Amino acid sequence: MSHHHHSHHHPHPTETSETRLIWSILLNLIITVAEIIGGIVSGSLALLSDAVHNLSDTASLGVSLFAAKISKRSADADKTFGYHRAEIIGAFANLIVLILIAGWLIVESVQRFLNPSPVDAPVMLGVASIGLLANILTAALLWRDSQHSLNIRSAYLHIVTDALSSVGVIVGGLLIWRFDWFIVDPILCAVISAYILYHSGLMLTETVNILMDSSPDDVDIEMIRQDVISIDGVSDMHHIHLWRRTESMTAMEAHVLVQSVSIERMEDIKREIKSVLLTKYNLAHSTLEMEFTPCDEPENDDCYEKDTTERMSEGGEF
Repeated sequence: MSHHHHSHHHPHPTETSETRLIWSILLNLIITVAEIIGGIVSGSLALLSDAVHNLSDTASLGVSLFAAKISKRSADADKTFGYHRAEIIGAFANLIVLILIAGWLIVESVQRFLNPSPVDAPVMLGVASIGLLANILTAALLWRDSQHSLNIRSAYLHIVTDALSSVGVIVGGLLIWRFDWFIVDPILCAVISAYILYHSGLMLTETVNILMDSSPDDVDIEMIRQDVISIDGVSDMHHIHLWRRTESMTAMEAHVLVQSVSIERMEDIKREIKSVLLTKYNLAHSTLEMEFTPCDEPENDDCYEKDTTERMSEGGEF
């Protein structure tokens, strides 16, 4: 999953793009195993951190494939919102594991920096070169799909940064081979691990925000309220709840207070509001409760959140 905020939908991958995704996963998995073995045999921490970087790519590609499969399932009596959040849960688990491994590698690289030990440069160079070649092949496989799928684009960018870290390991291997600069290895490992930690941290924040039903950063609730109130026949809009169901899908519910109009006019107002929400804010899923009586009047029993909202009003609840 990417850490940027986007408002468009993920298209479901076609059979061909799913096949390309499977090939990319297999290729990355082979390279990850090769780099782990190579890292242990050569004693190179940089190669191990590159293997972790590769593992993160494999996991994010796997999550993309799994999400594409499972999110096609229709909503049922048990999962009334559908299965779209499967991708977010997968990404969350993936990121936690990544952060733990990257943290462990940083601790290891500090110890290695204080007590440098020899590294088998030819093995390190050979394995990193194969890794770079595999990254280039994977990037070529994913390039076409990355142009129209946010999910795949995120994985594609991971592969490109992984190719760059492989280049770093190759340069490090050459320096160790030529000058016996063994200290280069823990420095490279720390840099690659810090990069993984930084990006994983950003993505984890966004993932937690989605799981916590936070409203998207790029939608202004007060602006929505003003746009709705400006519609002829609308007096107020309150109890506005906005949450992201996935990275690219936002839902909303609100109470709308209308003036004394006919039922037909009320339906027209609802259509107008939904049209504004869709065209201006890309909110395709909105639930509106239309009211003739303000919430603070005793005869209005619809405002089930009356007491809680009064307590929360200072915190920005509308």
